[in-house]
Amino acid sequence: MTSVSPSPNPVLDRVTGSPRAEAPLLLDTSPPRTLGFRDQAAFWTNLGVSLIGFQSAATVLVFNGKDLSLAASVTAIVVGTVIGSVMLGVAAVIGTRAGAPAMAILRGLFGTRMSYLPTVLNIVQCLGWGVFELTVIAMGADALFGGGPHWLYVVLAGVLTTAMTIRPLGAIGVLRKYVAVAVGVAMLFFTVELVRHGVHDPSPGNWTGFLPAVDSVIAVSISFVPLAADYTRHARSTRSSFWGAFTGYTVSQVWCYVVGLLALLQVNGDPDRIFSTFMGITAGWLFFAVLVLREADQSFANVYSTAMSVQNLLPRVDRRILTIGLGALVTLLALLVTDFSGYESFLGLIGAVFVPLSAVLAVDFYFGAGRREGGWDLGETAPTRWLTLLPWAVGFAVYQLIAPAQLTGWADFWPSFWAHAQNVLHVHPQVWTSASLFSFVVPALITWALTPLLRRGL
Repeated sequence: MTSVSPSPNPVLDRVTGSPRAEAPLLLDTSPPRTLGFRDQAAFWTNLGVSLIGFQSAATVLVFNGKDLSLAASVTAIVVGTVIGSVMLGVAAVIGTRAGAPAMAILRGLFGTRMSYLPTVLNIVQCLGWGVFELTVIAMGADALFGGGPHWLYVVLAGVLTTAMTIRPLGAIGVLRKYVAVAVGVAMLFFTVELVRHGVHDPSPGNWTGFLPAVDSVIAVSISFVPLAADYTRHARSTRSSFWGAFTGYTVSQVWCYVVGLLALLQVNGDPDRIFSTFMGITAGWLFFAVLVLREADQSFANVYSTAMSVQNLLPRVDRRILTIGLGALVTLLALLVTDFSGYESFLGLIGAVFVPLSAVLAVDFYFGAGRREGGWDLGETAPTRWLTLLPWAVGFAVYQLIAPAQLTGWADFWPSFWAHAQNVLHVHPQVWTSASLFSFVVPALITWALTPLLRRGL
């Protein structure tokens, strides 16, 4: 693995004057290993709870216009989160071992130039999530204050997000010390209050659509897999990075989705009214304010990881310049974009890209070229490995054949193309077929079969 330069002059603590490590400014600088289990568990716990997660519970509750049973919905949440968290944990471990950002690690899998393809896709994903997160924060503020200047909420959220990206490890430390506890108290409050209001089963005994519900949960979890190494490269050990990511994210996302499910049942499954459910609880505004404020860690993660992805393309550009520019861009886009009707399709497309990619990444790292002496080549001249594109492409096709993204507008040809492919290949998805599981297992098996060739660096 390519060596990196030692860290530049560290930031000095304002109180003690002693050196305090921060994330490096350039791609080829060795990252400080400052994050222990508690730091990472708190970080991923915070990312697992989100205002989007509450609303996304609607994608679990309803399938083809019919509600799932409460038992089926909760089981889908648990199963989907655990599967996604395992993928997240594996990516976290790879980041710790490689000591490089997520997209730079893909130099070892695809070669430097070919890594630009998933890098660009990840930039698009992170920008999309960042814009959506700022919009959700503004929506939360609208609900909290009963309206007001929407543009101001977006700008304030954008400024806070950008400020956090300047000192990312410091931001993670703040999340661990203060925010995680406040979020836990708020979640406990809403859980107790929603249960007190009564829980009814919307469709007793109905499990039809269980696996599509699992897929929708996995899609949210998998969106963090291409970001994991950006943070776990600072972990002290692989054990702390895996268990910190797995336990923190699993517990919090399951909790978040279940609370969202309980809130949706109060408003007949309407996600647009879910915030009013929280605000309608006595003193609910106070705890909801905590959740709105901490949503900035979601936008922070997406903006910072966008910068890390851009550094794979422009390794000599200072990350502070990138994050400030990207923070401004995301804020501007959040002010201009108002239509998020394609959100669920966006999740499906994310899953189709990154579920099979995570399978190829893991298998090649543990069984293929990653096991060679010296590991992967992460240098700027790492040769292209064309063979690794095959299982990734097959996995993407498998996902789309089972659950094609329902894109509209200029991309409205997309669902009709895959519908035609389904007819030609005689692939007709059933309620028991899972796009996420199939598109992970198939490329994993193909990559494993190719390991004799992949170990040669092909």
